Amino acid sequence: MTLGEATSAEASGAWLVLVPVGSIEQHGPHLPLDTDVVIATAVAHGVAAELPGTWVAPPIPYGSSGEHQSFPGTSSIGTEALTHVLVELARSMRTWARRVVFVNGHGGNVAALDASDELEWVACATESHDLHAGFTETSLMLRLRPESVRLELAEAGNPQRLREILPAMRTGGVAAVSPNGVLGDPAGASPAAGDRALSAMVAEIVRALS
Repeated sequence: MTLGEATSAEASGAWLVLVPVGSIEQHGPHLPLDTDVVIATAVAHGVAAELPGTWVAPPIPYGSSGEHQSFPGTSSIGTEALTHVLVELARSMRTWARRVVFVNGHGGNVAALDASDELEWVACATESHDLHAGFTETSLMLRLRPESVRLELAEAGNPQRLREILPAMRTGGVAAVSPNGVLGDPAGASPAAGDRALSAMVAEIVRALS
């Protein structure tokens, strides 16, 4: 059930509300800025379909994306502001809902989500194959919103693991390790692979919340 479309009376006594949290940030030359929002929202709706009576709130599109700030379009509110928004929103929702869980689609938001014991959250783990704008996220977007994927512009980026590039990223952001903003390789991405990734993320979160 979608919270934004509900009436106040319908939302009364909700037992679980899922709030997708994403980001508006570069995703290489081929994926849209709202990729993390699209994925987190789809995962939240997939989880809600498996847990009857669950509501999905409108997503929080802006996150903490300072590591991508060198790229145009990136729109970050930072960790402190995001933490404040999440805490205030959780407090408000818990006046009428028994449980509020944030469904996070962007790794840069983790510091904000971990900053308060008042926040309960789960992750959309898209990094199993590569880190950012590579095979997994491209496949997910081909499954969820293919019209937004510019496959003709797709190109490989830095394939190194996070631990190998993290020191450089901390000082110079993503641009310091990948001029095109891609951490991985979108080659071979497909809707079928995206469907498998989506199903796996939904199943993992359902297990965590059940």
